[in-house]
Amino acid sequence: MRGFFPLHTGAWKVQEHRSFRGISMSTVEMALITGVVLRIYRAVVLSRGADAGLLYLGSTFALGVILLFGMMTLHLGNYTIRHWLWRAPSFAVIEAIAESLTSLALIALHREPLGSTAAVFADWPALVRETFGWRVTAIALFTLLLSGVVQLARFLLLKRERRGHTFAAVHHEVREQREK
Repeated sequence: MRGFFPLHTGAWKVQEHRSFRGISMSTVEMALITGVVLRIYRAVVLSRGADAGLLYLGSTFALGVILLFGMMTLHLGNYTIRHWLWRAPSFAVIEAIAESLTSLALIALHREPLGSTAAVFADWPALVRETFGWRVTAIALFTLLLSGVVQLARFLLLKRERRGHTFAAVHHEVREQREK
């Protein structure tokens, strides 16, 4: 059981490139990459315009959501749930800032779609509000769901191995630490 959920996440031996590991450990870098890629992806998808069907829009929206939550999960997976409390909101805010700044650059290049026309600088504050609202809310809800799934998986694995006493001991220890 210890191999699946170690006390410190650095205990696993993972074969991956050092540069990728460094990026995935950094909240700022992962959020910046995600924000820039998502905004450019959005601009490309929406530039198709009126000839885009409902299936196209739905599948591209789903791919964007998978990219957002996948990048966030890839980052949060490096840390224990206790660290998610500040990492997830930080990721959301930095991602929204990166996306907003990318939107500003796309507006300057006349490539930021807004409906059937290109967005102008006067549209940017509304785009920023919308981006922050959707991203922060979606990431917060997904983080809650993800942490619930992780905790449930831990509980079920402990129960299956007939180590319910371990779960109770860990729960008791966490409660004692919070009371200090």
